[in-house]
Amino acid sequence: MESVDRLIERLRHLDPTDEDERRAVRAALVELGRGPGGSEVRGYLESALKAELLEVRWELEEVLEVLSPRTEAPPPKEPEPPPHPEETQADDLVTVYDDPRGLVLHRTRTGDHWFATQQDPRSGRPVTFEIPADQVQAVRDQLAGSPYWVIGAR
Repeated sequence: MESVDRLIERLRHLDPTDEDERRAVRAALVELGRGPGGSEVRGYLESALKAELLEVRWELEEVLEVLSPRTEAPPPKEPEPPPHPEETQADDLVTVYDDPRGLVLHRTRTGDHWFATQQDPRSGRPVTFEIPADQVQAVRDQLAGSPYWVIGAR
């Protein structure tokens, strides 16, 4: 798994605008995932993506999608109602970030609670979860330069 670790390390340090290099790293990971021991590589990637930054996670999810293509059509991309607080309804949420690769951030109209909706890589269904209050600023800082912030919603 050293070669997988080296490729993940390359992803972490890539220039965000260097799409050719990202493609090359993804292709190398796909090649490892299709080779001997491919199921071990897929399992390793699935466990590794849980500890990665969002941008690296997205890249690893793309590799896993190629290695494990869906056999059924994906469900409609409507966020599930947030699990808590129970009084929060979907109508009470404002979309503040909408990345077409699969991440949507919502906040309550008062801004007290933030929620994220992402596609579950195993089931392909959108999953909504509340972002802990102490992590909201870290997520905002990590996505600060992204062009997917919804104008006027911040």
